Amino acid sequence: MIRVMIADDQVMVRAGFAAILQAQDGIDVVGQAGDGLEAVSVARSSRPDVILMDVRMPKANGIEATREILAVAERSATPAPAILILTTFDADEYVHDALSAGASGFLLKDASPDDLVNAVRIVAAGDALLAPKITKRLLERFAAQRPAVSRHALRLADLTEREREILVLIGQGLSNREIAQQLFLAEQTVKTHVSRIFAKLQLRDRVQAVILAFDAGLVDPAS
Repeated sequence: MIRVMIADDQVMVRAGFAAILQAQDGIDVVGQAGDGLEAVSVARSSRPDVILMDVRMPKANGIEATREILAVAERSATPAPAILILTTFDADEYVHDALSAGASGFLLKDASPDDLVNAVRIVAAGDALLAPKITKRLLERFAAQRPAVSRHALRLADLTEREREILVLIGQGLSNREIAQQLFLAEQTVKTHVSRIFAKLQLRDRVQAVILAFDAGLVDPAS
């Protein structure tokens, strides 16, 4: 059962998200909060697996609440929730700040109910998620910085052919499940490959993997 908490300052938005998620098998909405400070408190008491976090909230915004929630988990040596940032805004600074704060995903509020449910399941499984147009724009920010000769060439040489293939698909924004389906592999096999890729390339998360894949010329934002 995936335990979900919803933090948003609009009551109707929280109610809508809760109705969508509560209707799904294997998902339970265990708490709600209307501002950033309350989000920190409710997260501590309800111990969710996933938090849907609005960016613009009173008292403390979603980025600040994300930092504090993850810091509390680290100090108390308890499992940290995956935090999915939900917003109507897709400005670059929000993307950067959310990922820097430790968020596992960034999804716009105009996403469909199916996309919302899928996003919750993806981050609960340990994957990171970015809305497709945000991923594309994030990559485009690095276009001017791409070196003529990739500085990652030696690092990539340590990858097997299969690991390189999976890195390309990560760079295209695919989840482990989607990669498994495309390559006709077991999802656990993909997870093992991803872990090895991260270890070999010294990557913290999928966002870093996306940037490296683009920077190394393995994927292109226009594709």
